[in-house]
Amino acid sequence: MPTPHLRLHQVSLNSPRGGEPLLQDISFEVMPGERVAIVGPSGAGKTTLLRVLNRLSEISRGEIYFGDRNIQQIPVIELRQHITLVPQESKLLGMTVRQALEYPLHLRKLSSQAIQQRLLTWTEQLHLPEDWLGRNELQLSVGQRQWVAIARALMIQPKILLLDEPTSALDAGRGEHLLTVLTNVAQNQEMTILMVNHQLEMAEQFASRVLYLQDGKLILDRPIHQINWVDLKQNLVDAETIAANEWE
Repeated sequence: MPTPHLRLHQVSLNSPRGGEPLLQDISFEVMPGERVAIVGPSGAGKTTLLRVLNRLSEISRGEIYFGDRNIQQIPVIELRQHITLVPQESKLLGMTVRQALEYPLHLRKLSSQAIQQRLLTWTEQLHLPEDWLGRNELQLSVGQRQWVAIARALMIQPKILLLDEPTSALDAGRGEHLLTVLTNVAQNQEMTILMVNHQLEMAEQFASRVLYLQDGKLILDRPIHQINWVDLKQNLVDAETIAANEWE
């Protein structure tokens, strides 16, 4: 049996403000090429879970393995070459789109020819217009910046891609195209993809497996064909209603 790309055992993360932990005793495994949708109500710990997987947040208890290596023993820079996170809001840090796309590959010391080949490949696959390449951050909409951030992550070609609401600022057509591209990448390159997405329709279309989080706990972990989407949607509605009432 192949080694899981990711393995979490009893992972918890305490809240810096006290109170209930942000994550509580999370355990699961993810195999190479799996497409995992992470769903749950607001405040469930979905984004926090992504952050601990590439050590933007450090866990309080438990263990996380990338392959056969505990991620606590992997230098952060090395880890993030293999486990790449695309947050909802991404910055170009004063660079043009072209510079932002190429910069991570320069850090990895790829040749100019290899960089240009990847740039051509992913601008074509993502239908990224050539006239975007000379734009800076202020010349891009929120959705365009999100698209560039996804392109940059795919150019890196990580083993594991973590996506936090990647379709939140995209129009329906571009969101559908993104899911098609990601599915092909997972299947053809065995890239493991974990995606937080509040749109259950997108999750159903994309995922091979669903993790449902609530109050920092893993409530459900099932392959896509075992999901009752009607019940799952009702659980989300009920949880969001309870949360809204607690704020009143």
